[in-house]
Parts: sequence; structure tokens; C-alpha cells
Amino acid sequence: MTKASRTAAPPRIEEVLWSTADQLRGHMDAAEYKHVVLGLVFLKYISDAFSLQYDKVKAAYGEETAEDRDEYVAEGVFWVPKEARWDELKNNAKQDDLGKRIDAAMTALERENPKQLKDMLPKGYARPSLPHRVISGLVEEISKYGTGGTVKAAEQSDLFTDEQPAQPAGQMKAESDLLGKVYQYMLGRFAAAEGKLGGEFYTPDSVVLTLVEMLAPYKGRVYDPACGSGGMFVHSEKFVEAHKGKIGDISIYGQESNYTTWKLARMNLAIRRLDADLGRENADTFHADLHPDLRADYVLANPPFNISNWGGEGLQQDKRWLYGSPPASNANYGWLQHILYHLAPGGVAGVVLANGSLSSNQSGEGVIRQNMVSADKVDCIVAMPGQLFYTTQIPVSLWFLANNKQNGKGREGKPLRDRSGQVLFIDARTLGYMRTRTERDLSEADRARITSAYHAWRGDGDGEYEDVPGFCKAATIDEIEKNGWVLTPGRYVGTEAKVADAEPFPEKMARLSAELKVQFAESDRLQAVIQENLRRLGFSE
Repeated sequence: MTKASRTAAPPRIEEVLWSTADQLRGHMDAAEYKHVVLGLVFLKYISDAFSLQYDKVKAAYGEETAEDRDEYVAEGVFWVPKEARWDELKNNAKQDDLGKRIDAAMTALERENPKQLKDMLPKGYARPSLPHRVISGLVEEISKYGTGGTVKAAEQSDLFTDEQPAQPAGQMKAESDLLGKVYQYMLGRFAAAEGKLGGEFYTPDSVVLTLVEMLAPYKGRVYDPACGSGGMFVHSEKFVEAHKGKIGDISIYGQESNYTTWKLARMNLAIRRLDADLGRENADTFHADLHPDLRADYVLANPPFNISNWGGEGLQQDKRWLYGSPPASNANYGWLQHILYHLAPGGVAGVVLANGSLSSNQSGEGVIRQNMVSADKVDCIVAMPGQLFYTTQIPVSLWFLANNKQNGKGREGKPLRDRSGQVLFIDARTLGYMRTRTERDLSEADRARITSAYHAWRGDGDGEYEDVPGFCKAATIDEIEKNGWVLTPGRYVGTEAKVADAEPFPEKMARLSAELKVQFAESDRLQAVIQENLRRLGFSE
């Protein structure tokens, strides 16, 4: 074996599955085959978790006891009937009725686990528009990976990023195993493939991570009124685990108006065994608030930007509008006030909104913003870089709201310093790197720079806070009033201080002149070489 063959990494499972799934592109839209692929990944995950528990029970008590559903329900594992077990599908992957078998497996899973899975799983795998060869290929490819898959431990290192090290097969935690990671990856790829529609269910990881790391939801009630596919909850769970907390310390509440997206969220949370209250059905948050009495400790949300058909004209006297009735032409300040209404007395919120919300004055939005700032509800504003979203080029900012800026609790319950009468402005527009030709991303260092400034200002971070020209500024409400209640960070942070040039001008000119002389000489040499080559080819004058 050559060195090259020993070190060459195999294609990552996410990329292999995407390539296989992409064969469906000519047969249906991304919005449709998203459910085909994610449904299979979900089914494999559920079956893997069942298999691990099955082997454990069988080894301890025998095969008969291993078929006792109580042995699984007691451990929080879905009961998987025989016809829905992945091995059954894998062994029949070449059969012409594979699609019907998958539909039957989905139906059986819902029937046997009605509380968690009723009407949740995708069907229609037997439809004529789904080529058998593609479904069979997906089943065979997915079969190679997962908690009960055939990938050897030594090979798994190539399937994980630095953020998630490989573990021996059969020992990966259900909440963070490979298929859970694949599910999140596929959500992102489908969001990109669907374009604008993808924004209905997916928020880029860099945005979610910034929100989560700023708010640090370590304990309490977490709420997302426009939860999409549940990414905010997934990253909140990861934050708690990374900081040695217990997942049971947070309670999850959400709502989503789109039916298929609501089902995606339920699958996304089920695949990680996260218990969440997403309401009994999909519903419009403004007109059918499914959690009317909830007062959340943390709210994380990326609501639809600038929606004009939200039915605001019928909600003019709603009790949620404590700072002014939002215009029927734009729901931005409806979202902000809905979120404030649902915040606990010491709660904090992080919200993604279009930059226009920072300065708009039309239809009373400026007055609402003034009232919110005057009431000391705005904690921090972060102007984000462009091109972070697959779905829109609209520049966005992060709004952080707080109900108690005097003596609230921060990370790990640390008491916060009094920030009343102040708003922190962070201008992060120059941060990030181009991950692709059209998509920007924030590195871990970029996010750390943003979050470190915020936590230092709040008093639960490392070191003392200082204003940094061009990046961050703690402004008083009086300063904001003088700026017409506009919250655009660029107005407050100023420009970055220029580094003084310590090289004396005469010395600099002498150095630059010498460098220019060398460059001229090299240019002359190259020109002579080119002319000589042309002469040899018979093209000289």
C-alpha cells in the first residue's frame, strides 16, 4: 500500500449521501426530496438506537425479554416493530416493493409511538416518481453508517470534524452520533438547494452559535416562536453538554406555522431524544399563540424578515403590544414585542432581524423602538456580516433584549453587573471568511471576539470591558436619543484606530525606491526573455 493510499480520506458520509440524494433532483424539487432523504436518516437512527438497547437487553435477559416494549420505553428508546427495523429494509433493498416496505415501516413506527411520532414521518416512498434504484442506493449507503452501522472505529475519524471526535462503533452517544450530525448537515444543504424557501426551516450554524454563545442557556425555559427545523434547540442542547450541564435542566418550547417544517423540527429533536413542546399542531404565532402563559428564561429566534401579510390589522389592540401597535405592513416589531411579552422577569432574548429595523421610522416603528429603548429592554445590538444566509442578501443584525439589566444572572448563574441605561453596540460586519464563492461564515475566533466583548460588558466574562473603536461601544440612552433613537452600531462604534507608522518618511522613500528599482530590473529581464523566445519561434519583428 502506498503512502498516498494510506492517508487519503474517504468521502465524508454527508457528501456521499448528498451526492446519492441529488440523483432525485431530476425527478422532484429539493423541497420534496428533502423529506425522502431525511426520513430515511431518521428511520435509520431510530432503528440503531433500538438495536443497541435490544442487544443490551438480550445479553442480560434473553431474546424473549428483548422483544418486551417496556424495556425500551423505560429507557426513552422508541419501540421499533420488526417490519420497521433497518435490517429488514436493508435485506430487501433490491426488491421492487422496497418503497412500500418503507412506507409500512413509517406507518408502524407512528402507530407504536403515537405520543412522539403521530403523523410526523414522511410517506410516499412507493410513488412512481421515485426511482427504485435511487431509493435502494440511499438505503445501502445509509446502512454503512450510524450507531449500529458497519464503519470501523479506525475509519470514523475521517467522518467527524474537529468539534466531534470519533468513538468506537456502538458507543457513540445517541444525542451526538453521526446520523444526528448528518441530519443537520442535510438540512443546511437542502436549505441552499431550495433557495429562498429554505429560509423557512434553516438558520446557518454561525448565526445560531453566536446567539447561543451570547445567551448561554444553561438552565431554564428556552423558547423559539418561529422554530423552523429546531436548530436553535439543538445548539442549546450542545451548549449545555459542552459546559457539563444536564439536558434535563432546560425545557424546550417552540411554535412553527408551516406544517412540513413543524414535522422536520419534531424529527430533528426526536433524533436527539430532546423532549420539546412544539404545540399540538402547527400554528401562526401571532394569531394562535400556543404558549400564551409561557414566560421563558431564554428566547432564541430567527423570525421571517419584513413580512407584510401577517394580519396585523386585526391585532391592533393586542395585549402583547406594550410599546406600540406594530404596522400591518411589517411584522418586525410584532416579533420583538411578542418575544418581550413571553420573557420571564429575568429573561434574555436573541433575535435575528433585517438591518432596516434598526432605523426605520415608518408607520410608528421609530416610536416603538424609542419606547423599548427608554424602557431599558434593549441590551445589545450586533451588526452581522453579509452573505451569511443561503436565502437572502438582506443585511441582518442580532437584537438582544433583557428584562432585568440591574441584577440579572449570567453564565453558570453568575450575578451580572448593573447595565441599566446602556446598550452595547458591536459592529461585526468585517468579520468572517468566504466559505464558498457566495457564502460567508464566521470562524470560532470571530464568534469568540463578539461573545467575549458582550460577556465582559455584562460582567460574566473574562477580563474587563473596554470600548474598541470600530468594533464595540457601550452607549447611554442619552446618546441614543441624540442619534434619533437609531440603533445602527456604525453610528456609535466609530472607526478603527489606525496604527501609527513608526518608519521615518526619508527612510521609507529610500526603501521603496530601492524596491521599485529591483522590480523595474526584473521587468526588463522578463521582457527580454519573452522577446528572445518569440525570436526563436520566428515571430520577432
